[in-house]
Amino acid sequence: MNNSSKKLPLQGAEGQVQNNRILALDILRGITIAGMILVNNPGSWEKVYAPLKHAEWHGLTPTDLVFPFFMFIMGISTFISLWKYNFEASGSAIRKITKRTVLLYLVGLGIAWFSLTMRRFNSVELAELSFFQRLGQAMWNFDRIRILGVIPRLAICYGIVSIIALTLKHKYIPYLIIGLLAGYFVLLLVGNGFAYNHTNIISIVDYKILGEAHMYNDNGIDPEGILSTIPAIAHVLIGFLVGKAMFERKEIHAKIEWLFIVGTVLTFAGFLFSYACPINKKIWSPSFVLVTCGLASSFLALLTWIIDVKGKKKWCHFFEVFGINPLFMYVLGAFLAIIIGNIIIYPGGEKASLKGFIYNDLLQPIFGNYPGSLAYALLFVGFNWIFGYYLYKKKIYIKL
Repeated sequence: MNNSSKKLPLQGAEGQVQNNRILALDILRGITIAGMILVNNPGSWEKVYAPLKHAEWHGLTPTDLVFPFFMFIMGISTFISLWKYNFEASGSAIRKITKRTVLLYLVGLGIAWFSLTMRRFNSVELAELSFFQRLGQAMWNFDRIRILGVIPRLAICYGIVSIIALTLKHKYIPYLIIGLLAGYFVLLLVGNGFAYNHTNIISIVDYKILGEAHMYNDNGIDPEGILSTIPAIAHVLIGFLVGKAMFERKEIHAKIEWLFIVGTVLTFAGFLFSYACPINKKIWSPSFVLVTCGLASSFLALLTWIIDVKGKKKWCHFFEVFGINPLFMYVLGAFLAIIIGNIIIYPGGEKASLKGFIYNDLLQPIFGNYPGSLAYALLFVGFNWIFGYYLYKKKIYIKL
């Protein structure tokens, strides 16, 4: 099935065809990756400024924007990547989607396994065993590994959205988005879906299918659980449609105008809808989808205006390093955080790790509790950037 009536070149402000790289999109992607690494790595989880925390339940903080922004961008990127197949469900397209989905999911599972292995190896539970006995028991942790998570959600949404884009006429996708969000909202209403406890339908389904040992348990709620993947798919589909509309408009000001209009409409609709459906990241509520997609669209419009119209690009090189290799940089950050947090440099509690030493013995005495915790996070982002900068200078793009 051919879902595209014409081929859409990827064009910049002057109309030249680009090599599948749109700077404003790379910068937005880079900002979100740097933001994800920043908020995931404070010096101390007990000393974090409010904007760098997730909302406890209902509500929205700046930290709550980074992951949904990335999913919105993934929708745009999915449009770009499938464009070369002319949106036809060819064998090569299906093979690429399947391979990337599986590999992406396995990367997420690998991070979960490595994190659990390191934590178990250093646990009191295995402290009396020999080195190799501890290592063996720590590595064999598949009975308690988390099955879902950030990268597994990206994998699942990418795979499903890509198949939809190849098999469903694009004019029907808006109706599918409305159906997914409306159906999920009804499910939340009838299933006690706004309760922050084990009676929530989201919690019940995850416990029944995944089991407690394979969940991230936040008062009974897994923020990347099974049912909340439904609105996340709609989220990526919105990004896909925004990307499609962007590239149908060849003139740069028309792109910016479209992005601002869509951003304003979605944001306003989401906040208006929040009176009936609270904005909530942990259940990925429909209002959360609308607001975050709207804000992402507006932010992309702003970046496009700054970069492509005003030509102000010098400031964005730092984020471009993260944006051209987003998956690698996120995975690198995750693995480095696990390693630094589990290298034991002297015995005794949380401070025994290299991370504890850096924060408690070096940064906290100089900057204080909260500034020291933020300083650690900023230093960690900078440390990751060094690796990314090498790839940036060598023009190495790591993709699945």
